[in-house]
Amino acid sequence: MLKRIEAILDEKVRPELAFHGGDVEVLDFDGGVLHVRLLGQCANCPSAYLTTEQLIEAELHAALPEVEQVVLVQQVSDELLSQARAILAHHG
Repeated sequence: MLKRIEAILDEKVRPELAFHGGDVEVLDFDGGVLHVRLLGQCANCPSAYLTTEQLIEAELHAALPEVEQVVLVQQVSDELLSQARAILAHHG
């Protein structure tokens, strides 16, 4: 199933995200729920949830009805956490 998901992402989703300087990473697929992370310029975009629902979920569900839901996982990068810790340590 993951190969089919990646093929749809490559064909329908990634070109759109690349136009905006972004990409998508598949984290997990279980029980009809796909967990993804947006990368690049799309990672912290205010429209990330809208992109997930209206582009990623719509394209995947249309091609693969087994994908019932796409969940966006947003995480703070290790680099950003390190920078924040350094700033806090310096001011503490």
